[in-house]
Amino acid sequence: MELSIIIISYNTSDLLSSCLRSVYKALLTSKLDNKSEVIVVDNASSDNSVAMVRKNFPKVKLICNKKNLGFATANNQGVRKAYGEYILLLNSDTKAASDALPKLLEIGKKMHIGVVGGKLLNADGTFQPSVGFFPTLTRIFFWMTFLDDIPLFSSMLKPYHIENRDYYNRFQEVDWVSGACMLIKRSIINASGLLDKEIFMYGEDVEWCYRIRNSGNKVCFQPTARIYHYKGASGGGEESGIIEEYSFLKYFYRKHKPYWQYPILLVLLIFGALLRLIIFGIMGKYPKRIALYAKLIKMAR
Repeated sequence: MELSIIIISYNTSDLLSSCLRSVYKALLTSKLDNKSEVIVVDNASSDNSVAMVRKNFPKVKLICNKKNLGFATANNQGVRKAYGEYILLLNSDTKAASDALPKLLEIGKKMHIGVVGGKLLNADGTFQPSVGFFPTLTRIFFWMTFLDDIPLFSSMLKPYHIENRDYYNRFQEVDWVSGACMLIKRSIINASGLLDKEIFMYGEDVEWCYRIRNSGNKVCFQPTARIYHYKGASGGGEESGIIEEYSFLKYFYRKHKPYWQYPILLVLLIFGALLRLIIFGIMGKYPKRIALYAKLIKMAR
């Protein structure tokens, strides 16, 4: 088995159906259908996701959880059941272009490359930020102060989140790629371990890539592997994402960084939330965001 595709499902029946159709079409087009398997891990969906998969996609290996175990744990379940030499994590709210899979594999098969991410696109074909560099204190400072949003600075820096669209037009070596589309060699998983099960959602891809990079393997971005991503359809929206990212950064620093960096991180997170609270308060247009950043200040203490 060359390729195992793992898709986590949680109440996204229609999107999941669309995703699976695109995956099987891409496998057939690229002549990978006889060398691949598709695994869906359902995190206790309350819609008809499970019934839909059983009825319309009988070839899918289906794992049904009795409760929502989160992104990392569910993917780990899929990896343990997979036979492929290469593992592709793919969100249920995505659609793969017909030539995306062989282009990911082409890069993934090169020596010393452990992880490959595809180019995520919005429904209208515009680019979607999906890669970046590890969240050092300096990069978090740039992020919290909006400096990495300035075009001149963003082209010179290596930001935590890369927003510069020009960066996504060429093959790049990066620190992390989005778990919405992530190809990884099984041998790398065996050497670096599975996703961190302590992270329920958001940041598990960054933390995984951190361990993989530290083991001497490269993480790369392949712009010709196009994946349409209906971002947020399978998550909790913008507010949930920001809250979870703050929580992730605190966890990441406790796990991987020297103890003296953690209080500095907290100061930066509080400063960033306070700055946004002041800006949105002055603008007076985003009451939900004002409440959100007030909540983040309490979280970062």
